Amino acid sequence: MAKKKTVAKKTVDSSTPITRFAHPFFTTTPPAERTKKFDGATRMTQYIEKNLQPIPKYGNNSLQMTLDDIVGANSAKEIAQAGTMCFHLAGDTGDPVHGMQQPIADIMTEDYNITDHTKSPSFLLHLGDVIYYNNTTEGYHQQFYEPYKKYPGKIIAIPGNHDGEMFKYNQKNQASTGQKFSLAAFIDNFCKPKAQVPKNAATTIYRQMVAQPGVYWWLQTPFADIIGLYSNVSEGPGFIVTQNDGSQKKWLGNTLKKIASQRKSSDKYHKALIISVHHPPYSAAGHESSTEMLGDIDECVKAAGILPDAYVSGHAHNYQHFERKVTCNGTKINVPFLIVGNSGHNADPVVSNKKSLSKPIPPDVEVGKNLDGNGYMLATITKAEINFEFYQVQIDKKNKITKSLFDSAKVELKGSNFGKLAL
Repeated sequence: MAKKKTVAKKTVDSSTPITRFAHPFFTTTPPAERTKKFDGATRMTQYIEKNLQPIPKYGNNSLQMTLDDIVGANSAKEIAQAGTMCFHLAGDTGDPVHGMQQPIADIMTEDYNITDHTKSPSFLLHLGDVIYYNNTTEGYHQQFYEPYKKYPGKIIAIPGNHDGEMFKYNQKNQASTGQKFSLAAFIDNFCKPKAQVPKNAATTIYRQMVAQPGVYWWLQTPFADIIGLYSNVSEGPGFIVTQNDGSQKKWLGNTLKKIASQRKSSDKYHKALIISVHHPPYSAAGHESSTEMLGDIDECVKAAGILPDAYVSGHAHNYQHFERKVTCNGTKINVPFLIVGNSGHNADPVVSNKKSLSKPIPPDVEVGKNLDGNGYMLATITKAEINFEFYQVQIDKKNKITKSLFDSAKVELKGSNFGKLAL
């Protein structure tokens, strides 16, 4: 008797048509002319927007903190009286496989002055991706508390896309990271109701963590207003708005208006205004530019009538320096956009042919120096200027950690960034 022919079972949902390419947006048809939608989207950015994680409703209503909340009132007063404040910036430090996080943490530690605290960095601003693929107690101990156990400064942070992700991709079954909701682990470590030593650090490591007011925030210091934004979980681009939640953008707009009002009603010097966001508005390597996100930020900036003095980001695993040419009240101003996404993760090369990028760098943006190595940044602010210095960190043949100044960006604080903006 002849055996029945075995027919393989279909593994594709019959309701899902088989497309020519892995995603249906690989086409010469302009997005505006596409009639067929896939999962409700006609372009990749729409698909990404539909799959963003909700932003946790956590924190106080103002989402504000001061330098007092980080270093204490007495130390903040000493820093103000010294006439200058400096702080570290580092991004994409997790992923211990590549081995540069510890050397960079160690070399940053050398910037601290144990005899004169006013000459030490006030804090480290982490630009996101604190943790890769393991948002658990174990992950934070291995990728955060352990590498920074000798770093004496306080650490504040904005979340990166990997900090908000919900799956652990390095396991066969993609097991849950243990987060009950997106950013749960980040909140548990960075956003406690009061300054304290988290349990997963206190077992063998003592690190007092700052009580950040939320996953996005406004930090007020004697020399600068620093805004930290959350750009969600996409590999790229970033978004500060989700399909169902525009509260972060609304908060940003209101915060910028408050800052503008404070500056206009005060005879004091012009404090610096810095915006930090994990996904870079401009990028020529590793990850694409987040033009939609920058558009949302620009709307808030224009409405408030105040221009940020600088933007700092991570995400792209390298160092990149852009200068955006902006006109404010007829005066031309260069605004630096700096990427420091190479403070631990393996570095990515920078594209030499900028015209080949999927999102080309606009003509009003000048491309500065870039580095496919590792390092960190030191920002120094006075009443007159901001000085950003990026240091490349290497390990020589004798296994000695070295650092060298690779690039710098100086911003004069003239108080001319109010009024009508051409962005």
